[in-house]
Amino acid sequence: MGFNKSKFMEIPRDILIGTNVLEETPDFCDRLNFSGSSLVLTGPNTIEIAGNRVDELLISSGFESETQIVKQATRSEVNKITRSWKNRELDFLVGVGGGKTIDVTKVVSDKLGDLPFVSVPTATSHDGIASGRASILDEEGNKVSVSSTTPIGVIADTSLLSESPWRLTASGIADIISNYTAVKDWHLAKRLRNVEYSSYAAALSEMTAETLLNKTDSLKKGLEETSWVVAKGLISSGVAMSIAGSSRPASGSEHKFSHMLDRIAPEPALHGEQCGVGTIIMMYLHDGDWKKIKNALRSVGAPTDAKSLGIEKKYIIEALQNAHKIRPERYTILGDKGLTKEAAIKVAEKTGVI
Repeated sequence: MGFNKSKFMEIPRDILIGTNVLEETPDFCDRLNFSGSSLVLTGPNTIEIAGNRVDELLISSGFESETQIVKQATRSEVNKITRSWKNRELDFLVGVGGGKTIDVTKVVSDKLGDLPFVSVPTATSHDGIASGRASILDEEGNKVSVSSTTPIGVIADTSLLSESPWRLTASGIADIISNYTAVKDWHLAKRLRNVEYSSYAAALSEMTAETLLNKTDSLKKGLEETSWVVAKGLISSGVAMSIAGSSRPASGSEHKFSHMLDRIAPEPALHGEQCGVGTIIMMYLHDGDWKKIKNALRSVGAPTDAKSLGIEKKYIIEALQNAHKIRPERYTILGDKGLTKEAAIKVAEKTGVI
């Protein structure tokens, strides 16, 4: 029988990264053959940081542009924005802000008929800036990962990104490092469950994590070069997911752990921070070099234990016991039944997480 396989890959067409490139937004949109009306979606804080500037640049270059504040990354917020604009003339969207704003822009774009959009991150906090996956809260308040529109373009202004809080940057670094265990889980699922596996996507994801891990000692607060390195890493992770057609290259057991913490912890930490701590634990379960992961996270000031996450030990244990229930169809090192309480305590203590 002859070879018969096909796959659709949706990846960003154009990526612009560098010093003060926000000012090139109109030219960037011209290169994408955009014209007519745009909607800039931005956050309550990021509107002052970059949202208003993007709106001004577009208007001064002949585009029609309006701005709307994204208050929260919820399904109800997505539906509200979609209802407001579905019967109006719109040619493209621009998402300006952090992960929540860009995730909402992705889903709104999808609901408006795959309306093309440009991602303009104001922080390098997680790898959603260039991917086709979005995390939003459902009606019950649970964070869910949904398939959405991949940005047609990404503008990453390193001068702007270098001014964002270091905690957000460290979170993004941790999110990239978590690719290690995500790929290990994916390969395990291929062996044990025969799931579809892309060696190219896996290699890109691992290379991205390895490149960053080897540079953690030189990643410093306020350095524009740091923003350059981290932004490229986050974009590479997003492209790996697009090649795979799923979030598998960058989301495994460590992400399940993070999502469970989102559900049960009274005050969850940042997404990347929780994934970083999860990576320490899951690397131990994979019999990998978890100490190397822990040292790298510590060197950039990212949390490495429950105390630095600001989450009580009991929630760490509960999350480890129940993380397998998040997307149960996605097989990982946690298996189908998860960890017993005794096993969860043992691994958390062994790695120094509790």
